Amino acid sequence: MGNIMKMTGLLALFGLLILIRAFENELFYDPYLTFFKNDYLYLDNPRREVLKVTLFTSLRYFLNSVISLGIIFIFFKDRNIVKFSALIYIASFLILLALYLYFVVNPRQEDYYIFFNIRRFLIQPLLLLLLLPAFYYHQLKSKTS
Repeated sequence: MGNIMKMTGLLALFGLLILIRAFENELFYDPYLTFFKNDYLYLDNPRREVLKVTLFTSLRYFLNSVISLGIIFIFFKDRNIVKFSALIYIASFLILLALYLYFVVNPRQEDYYIFFNIRRFLIQPLLLLLLLPAFYYHQLKSKTS
């Protein structure tokens, strides 16, 4: 794959991540979007449908994960890195979703900040920001060894 194709693919995938973020209000049911934009530490938990918010949060995580795995593949061209990343995404989803559901079902004002951060990992491609430099560093170290 030439550099032009690689850059075009990366731009398209990063563009998709940007579009998901830009149209989050239209694409996903998430009463927490406006809740966390306000002074949420002093507000009551918003009304929400637990199943619906969980399904839409899961959908958003899935979309971000698939796009992120595509970015990782284009960057490294290594199926083993993509498989390992997929395992990280799956394990993270299971752990984060369990914590997310706990905070959705048992909202307490003193837990809003930790809930905000757990939710952030589910709805934003933060794992990509952690995995890209980690794999790049690993690749550099393995070339010098």
